[in-house]
Amino acid sequence: MSRVQLLNSARKALEKKGHLNAFISLKPIEEMFEEARLADLRVADQNEKSRIDGRLIAIKDNICTTGFPTTCASEMLRNYVSPYEATVVQNLRKAGAIIMGKTNMDEFGMGSHSIHSIFGAVSQPGPVGPSALSAGGSSGGSAVAVAASMCYAALGTDTGGSIRLPASYCGIVGFKPSYGMLSRWGVVAYANSLDTVGIMAQGVGRTRLVFEAINSHDPNDPTSLIPGTRERLLDRLGKNKKSKSLRIGIPQEYNIEELTPPVRTTWANMILHLQNRGHRVLPISLPHTRHALSAYYVLAPAEASSNLAKYDGVRYGHREEKDRSDNEEILFAPTRKSGLGSEVQRRIIMGAYALSSEAIDNYFIQAQKVRRLVRKDFDDVFIQPNWLVTDKDHSRESRIGGVDVIMAPTALSTAPLLDDVKSEGSPLDSYVNDVLTVPASLAGIPAISVPVMAKTEDGEWSLPVGIQIMAQYGDEATMFKAAGIFEEEGIWNV
Repeated sequence: MSRVQLLNSARKALEKKGHLNAFISLKPIEEMFEEARLADLRVADQNEKSRIDGRLIAIKDNICTTGFPTTCASEMLRNYVSPYEATVVQNLRKAGAIIMGKTNMDEFGMGSHSIHSIFGAVSQPGPVGPSALSAGGSSGGSAVAVAASMCYAALGTDTGGSIRLPASYCGIVGFKPSYGMLSRWGVVAYANSLDTVGIMAQGVGRTRLVFEAINSHDPNDPTSLIPGTRERLLDRLGKNKKSKSLRIGIPQEYNIEELTPPVRTTWANMILHLQNRGHRVLPISLPHTRHALSAYYVLAPAEASSNLAKYDGVRYGHREEKDRSDNEEILFAPTRKSGLGSEVQRRIIMGAYALSSEAIDNYFIQAQKVRRLVRKDFDDVFIQPNWLVTDKDHSRESRIGGVDVIMAPTALSTAPLLDDVKSEGSPLDSYVNDVLTVPASLAGIPAISVPVMAKTEDGEWSLPVGIQIMAQYGDEATMFKAAGIFEEEGIWNV
């Protein structure tokens, strides 16, 4: 199909499924058709800019763009238009992609169900009303845009699972790269040491194509891997190529009591399926996993508290009229109270306390120690050493007990009802959703959630179950290889 035909199909999906509230802003359809027409001319002349030339890409609304407001789904930035564009968006434009609009999300990326947005909650394609399902969060709008075939792929951000969790709920592929692989320049920061730009698409192949188009060093981003480090990683990883069959680790710490029966059964069936296909499935232990969630909810709010201090209404963004006009008010307090939502305020307070002089040693410093131990757990179980922190050569034989990839569930359950998550009594209920995705974020390793359709005991198809594949730092190639093998073998339907 031509790019114009694909756009016309996407336009029909947008018109039919606008009630899902996936988008905050959209490019005029006439402009999109003109860009698609020009892309078709390039294709006809065999002069494509890239393999995603003319493809529709949606952008999460915490990634800066010059053509659309960047609101972060917050009153604080409701009408803010960035004077510059994020590097990942610039790279997409260079590749010929059509930037179609900005997607809805949890305010400043803080949430697990995309309900903390001034533009309203995002819901999944399918049942409406009381039967509507959660899209997951915080990149719920991007996930729904992909799941509803409104776009070819979408960019999101992942701090502790914000791409993988909605991908799991919506039955699509959600990919978080190694920390530092994709530029964060132009991404509104939540937690600098954890934030990564990632990709959501209907298939591993599409995900990889978009990744290749935007994966490059960015001198504007101090956390971006420099060319020399990228070359060293490729060289070291290339010298330790694996065999066709995979050694797949199954972490016992992820087999927790809270896993729902559909998820536990699907995971077990996949293990058997992979063994029958000739892959080695090995039990492994990641002992500090049980402390990862607690560490994350100290570190992330602490960094968020610092990052969000700049939203005071002075230089840009929302400004409360009574600010500074009432002598009894603390400076900036009215602006921040009315401009930031309850969940954002809660995490700012949590983070400010964690960084206070009376708590920093017992909370923030201890959480950093746990983070280091979590990363070491992963380094100990992979065949490949972490070439970012070591240059000593380790042959495959010297790490006989190691694995190529780790496989575990992405979420504790399939997508819950939207009404149920809105009525949750405690924020802790939603924080627990990140328990299986947070460890990879703390370690900075690549992870991809792939959808599996499984049958219930009654023979009926269940909702999609997300299965997460993790690999050593910088080893996206092996991670994509594993995900591609599952896709080729029809592993989605086990």
